[in-house]
Parts: sequence; structure tokens; C-alpha cells
Amino acid sequence: MEFCDECGSMMKADDGLWVCGSCDFTKPKGNSDAYIVTEDQEASEVIESSEESALPKTETRCPECGNEEAYWYLQQIRSADESETRFFICTACEYKWREDDN
Repeated sequence: MEFCDECGSMMKADDGLWVCGSCDFTKPKGNSDAYIVTEDQEASEVIESSEESALPKTETRCPECGNEEAYWYLQQIRSADESETRFFICTACEYKWREDDN
């Protein structure tokens, strides 16, 4: 999805161009995987990430290597009336396992 640089309206794809329906601004579609930082963007709008996971850590034993620390997250993988599934990723060997409330 693209938004107009001039008025902020949602743009529509037309052949090799993005066309604004509100102000007739156009720009080439280009590579959708490329990110462009304009002069109008502030430094606070640019998100940087580090190599370390942003997931929280907990003390639990890895069934693969015996390490005592793992990252964890919750995910709803069954129907909405059942509890979430806890996933763990070992901080040492990156083995991934899950725990269900059964």
C-alpha cells in the first residue's frame, strides 16, 4: 500500500505508476522491497534493531542442550475459546519447543 507524498491519500496502482486519486500526484512503482528515508522523516521514525532478540527471557530447561534460559512468546493457534500456546527458543542452541495447557 502506498500513500501520496503530497496529500497523504491512498494511491492506486496504474501500470508502472502509483497514482493519487485526490491530487493527481504520480510516482513510479519501483521495487516494493526498498525503503526510502526522506528528509521529512525524523530520526525517531527510523527503527533500528540489534542482533539480540526482542523477546523476553525466562528460566526454563532446554530439552535439547540443557541450557537454563530461553526466549518465550505466546501464540493463539487453536480456537479462541482455548488457551494460548507458549513457545520457547533456547538462548544457547536456538532449539524451539512449545507447551500447551492440557
